Amino acid sequence: MSCRLPEKIGAGLTFDRLVTLIAYPAPEWALSVLLRGKSAIDLQATADGSQHRLHAGADVTATWAPGDYWFTVRATRGTEVHEIEQGQLTITPDMASAGAGFDGRSHAQRCLEAIEAVLEKRSTIDQDRYRINNRELYRTPVAELMKLRDLYRAEVRREKQAACGKSIFGAIVRVRLK
Repeated sequence: MSCRLPEKIGAGLTFDRLVTLIAYPAPEWALSVLLRGKSAIDLQATADGSQHRLHAGADVTATWAPGDYWFTVRATRGTEVHEIEQGQLTITPDMASAGAGFDGRSHAQRCLEAIEAVLEKRSTIDQDRYRINNRELYRTPVAELMKLRDLYRAEVRREKQAACGKSIFGAIVRVRLK
């Protein structure tokens, strides 16, 4: 039994979900969602027949701070409280209120770009370290930077595949049993 909250909720967009819980029907049971992260968000469902409707208008979600949140979904009747589901979701930024300097890249994308910039600059520098007076500068070896670049390239590729709905496990292997 689960209400299956989405992995992402867009700030500034209407959130509307009809939840059917046979063991906890409305209006006998009340349903609430508690989100905790950059801020505290509490959603109370309204009864829609024997179902529960979770609804937050765009004006309400526009005030939600983007980021990762942990949630619990609870059914309540009097002093009885049952947890239906718990997990983590992400509230994505409201693009309508994002300024001109908005950077929507993930952590992996920003790291990959920074590593590639360092590698590009390092291609014209021949020393890994040097000393001036009593100060020394050590640079990360190119081999380690390349390992990090490969690691972040793979992570960015996984993110892009997940965003396109592709399997994170790579190619599909088809099998026929006789």
